[in-house]
Amino acid sequence: MKLLVTGGAGYVGSVCAARLVEAGHEVVVLDNLSTGHADAVPEGARLVSAAIDDVIEDVLAEGYDGVLHFAAKSLVGESQQDPAKYWQGNVVTSLRLLEAMRRHRTPRLVFSSTAATYGEPEVVPIPETAPTRPTNTYGATKLAIDHAITGYAGAHGIAAVSLRYFNVAGAYGRFGERHTTETHLIPLVLQVALGTRADVKIFGDDWPTDDGTCVRDYIHVVDLADAHALALANAVAGEHRIYNLGNGFGFSVRQVVDACRAVTGHPIPAEVAPRRDGDPATLVASSDKARAELGWTPKRVDLDGIVRDAWEFTQSRREA
Repeated sequence: MKLLVTGGAGYVGSVCAARLVEAGHEVVVLDNLSTGHADAVPEGARLVSAAIDDVIEDVLAEGYDGVLHFAAKSLVGESQQDPAKYWQGNVVTSLRLLEAMRRHRTPRLVFSSTAATYGEPEVVPIPETAPTRPTNTYGATKLAIDHAITGYAGAHGIAAVSLRYFNVAGAYGRFGERHTTETHLIPLVLQVALGTRADVKIFGDDWPTDDGTCVRDYIHVVDLADAHALALANAVAGEHRIYNLGNGFGFSVRQVVDACRAVTGHPIPAEVAPRRDGDPATLVASSDKARAELGWTPKRVDLDGIVRDAWEFTQSRREA
């Protein structure tokens, strides 16, 4: 298939693009490189370095079998401080993409959504039937896009899938996580081992969990990329299906720090800080629906293995 990957120079998008190229697809990456990196585009994929708003009509006019839409603004704190940037950059841009897909009869869409659409969970593990009550602008914009996709699928026959995932981690060879503003736990902890950060903050050690620290569901980026390929293959015309993706069990902050210590051999000083407002104690996905309907099973679920892949990538960037 000929596939367009928006945001394909970013972390998850680049890994997905790489796996699609390896599977024999013709891949075009559309990325304005505001947060992505040109050298993260895999060999065999063509890069269009431009904003979606500026070129999507011309790009889709070439004719595509599907779009995988990763491009987004994704910093929760920033979304609260500058909501207009997120409503414009996420929702308005996605509407333009959907309109272009309609006009050029692009038949398939896989959308990179988020567990932030759920907000504070009532039930853990979180099923797709859980209420969607996002607690920040970022999550609200992703939910709005999901609603728009539902409308376009029903009205225009697009075969659409949204994948709501939790904490993505790990790396795939030279493709890994390198954000200018880093907010994710594993790369932050690895920065301490690398010597670019003095210590790591643990926000609260009195949560109602086994060791008192927050628990999160970590999914390896390769398992996530493979889920996107399965979603593309199983999308049904006129339907918008939504799947949660995760390992189905969680690791605490202390477990993550300990795994990073074991993998890197670094003591990694950790300092307990006050809880952050809005942090749930436990966020774990129920992926039963994805397993049943997509045939997806995460294969890289060992925490040490996830950290090891991320650490190898981190070291390779230092040596580059």
